[in-house]
Amino acid sequence: MTGTPDGEPFALQVNIDRASPIPLHQQISAPLEAQITSGNLLPGTLIEDEVSMAKRLNVSRPTARRSLQDLVVKGLLTRKRGVGTRVTPPRVRRSAGLTSLHDDLQKAGYSARTDVLNYQVLLASDEEAQLLECSPGTEIIRTERLRWSNDEPLAIMTNLIPAVYAPSLTTLSTGGLYEALKDAGITLATAQEKVSARNATPDESRLLGVDDGQALLTLQRTTYDPTGKVVEYGDHVYNAAVYSLTFTSSAG
Repeated sequence: MTGTPDGEPFALQVNIDRASPIPLHQQISAPLEAQITSGNLLPGTLIEDEVSMAKRLNVSRPTARRSLQDLVVKGLLTRKRGVGTRVTPPRVRRSAGLTSLHDDLQKAGYSARTDVLNYQVLLASDEEAQLLECSPGTEIIRTERLRWSNDEPLAIMTNLIPAVYAPSLTTLSTGGLYEALKDAGITLATAQEKVSARNATPDESRLLGVDDGQALLTLQRTTYDPTGKVVEYGDHVYNAAVYSLTFTSSAG
């Protein structure tokens, strides 16, 4: 192995050919990509910063930045404030279904913890009532949580829950929402989901430790009990560099 998570920043050794038709940034990004995909650079390995790279390879700083950003876009590198540019850790791959992210992470061998950022008791607005299919003015809980995987921020999860179903703040701090609902005797039957993507807001970038405007995976889910009543509505965003959803389809 040529790079480890605890070693010195990895400095790519490459000969820049200024007469080549291959753009300079690709002459850097291509061999660096090969080092990552071959396994020579382990997940978490710190990569030389763009200023040092530009000076050492005698290229412009924008060229060095572009070479690293190309690999960020491909999900091979992750750039975080105060941490630097590192080889992306293994992706959290999760099958779509009526399950809790907390439980799925633990079953997959990841450590999981939750920071409850916000827990409010509210009277449902017209928009919130529409999402929960209840009457405006119904007492509801709005909670926002930051989910961690192996001590890395993974997802920001915002949920609306009718107060009659809602777990306590303490319960949400120690486990998954679906686990808490099931422990309270609430049966989850079906869900409607919408998966899409968008760029991170400044607040999301700060919480997830990603660059401003980095792509995030989004998931909106409405969960129902066996009688068709809405149990919760979730609006979640995930760091797309380390998280993916898998869907299974069958011919019918």
